[in-house]
Amino acid sequence: MPAVTHDEWLRRAKAYRPPRAHHIDGAEEPGGGAAFTVVSPRDGQVLAEVADGGAAEVDAAVAAARRAFDSGPWPRWAPADRGRVLQRLADLLEERREELALTVSLEMGKPITDAHDIELRAVVNTFRWYGQLAGKLTDESPHTAPDALALVTREPAGVVGAVVPWNFPLTLAGWKVAPALAAGCTVVLKPSENSPLSALLLARAATEAGLPPGVLNVVNGEGPVAGRALGLHPDVDVLAFTGSTAVGRHFLRYSADSNLKRVWLELGGKSPNVVLPDAPDLDRAAATAAWGIFFNQGEMCTAPSRLLVHSSVAERVTDAVVARARALRVGDPLDPDTEMGALVGEAHLGRVLEHVRHGGEDGARLRTGGSRTLAETGGVFLEPTVFDRVDPGSRLAREEIFGPVLSVLAFDDLDEAVALANATEYGLAAGLWTSDLSTAHRVSRALKAGTVWVNCYEEGDLTVPFGGMKQSGNGRDKSAHALEKYTELKTTWIQL
Repeated sequence: MPAVTHDEWLRRAKAYRPPRAHHIDGAEEPGGGAAFTVVSPRDGQVLAEVADGGAAEVDAAVAAARRAFDSGPWPRWAPADRGRVLQRLADLLEERREELALTVSLEMGKPITDAHDIELRAVVNTFRWYGQLAGKLTDESPHTAPDALALVTREPAGVVGAVVPWNFPLTLAGWKVAPALAAGCTVVLKPSENSPLSALLLARAATEAGLPPGVLNVVNGEGPVAGRALGLHPDVDVLAFTGSTAVGRHFLRYSADSNLKRVWLELGGKSPNVVLPDAPDLDRAAATAAWGIFFNQGEMCTAPSRLLVHSSVAERVTDAVVARARALRVGDPLDPDTEMGALVGEAHLGRVLEHVRHGGEDGARLRTGGSRTLAETGGVFLEPTVFDRVDPGSRLAREEIFGPVLSVLAFDDLDEAVALANATEYGLAAGLWTSDLSTAHRVSRALKAGTVWVNCYEEGDLTVPFGGMKQSGNGRDKSAHALEKYTELKTTWIQL
């Protein structure tokens, strides 16, 4: 990140003027006059009063997207031309990287260094990658009898509703919006009410990059109102959602109660991180385990929240994780030296602390953390927290906490490790640490997870798909496979 000081970020925050209106049909739209408050978790101060959307605003945005799809130029442009617009958008996001990083840090509490170096890098790369891919897609012509010609073509699916959470507000929006646009669809994006500001800035940049009116619309609002209206809307052809499993169930019901739109879900996780005694570097395994659970304040669906360690090395690995947790610098998200920022809000902190309380009641041993900290700042901060001696059947071991809380469980053999790892309703991600290649392959196949990292965690790029099994959802973000969610296959058979 450029050498921007804490004082300079504070100065910019003081001068910050956030967007407030919806972005509909290529322009800012104030909506019906209602507004909701966005509070910064770093200090509890009001960031903005943002236009609150309901059924009327969703109707307007979907109508704009429908016009842009049915009669506008976007689906009819050559794919390479659509790709060039997405690449211009990537360039604009890169130019505005510091403003966008500041926005993300203010609205959801992410450390500014992570917002700038990780979140913004990811969203810029996402639009650039799909922009480059757009003109390289091919259809099929299967071999048939000599008297016929068969064509299998991919056509854009139509109007896409995208509902994304607050923990990675730009990255997760990009993972849905970029492939949908590359495929030729039009989009109505509903960001979390905790983090609408960065999505509005994304829409502004998209319009400036050359997206025709109506191709990307953003409606702010509460999930049970605006999100529900989008899920039930008969003119939405595809709904893509990232968030909790409970809300994902609602979107499936909305589809059944409306037009049977396709619904793609990326949901929760309780990801295991399995450390075998032959791990190539136990210290690195411990350091990665600590980084993984405390990165982004633990507010990450793939967070390795269950550390499964062989009993012969459990004490050594756990002690190393605890030491790193105690040394972690928790503080103002706008301080470039901060390693863990603020949780997204007071209500969320309360839910995380409830899990911590249950952990003690269920017999787990609290090794470090477990309490609110820095309350005098007005911000929403929690100490990095580690429990060991966790009962596999307890809430700590089974329920998604979505905070900086690690549960350590010991095992005695490989079969027990795999059984513990799979003893969850979720199947989003997993980690495995071993020096044995055969073990790596066998265990990776046995783990019920959409992504398995071996001797690392949270690694990868846009060439590989991301998504879950079981109650962690369906479909895949990232990679060329994401386009499958936003296209329809058509067969044309020509008798010669």
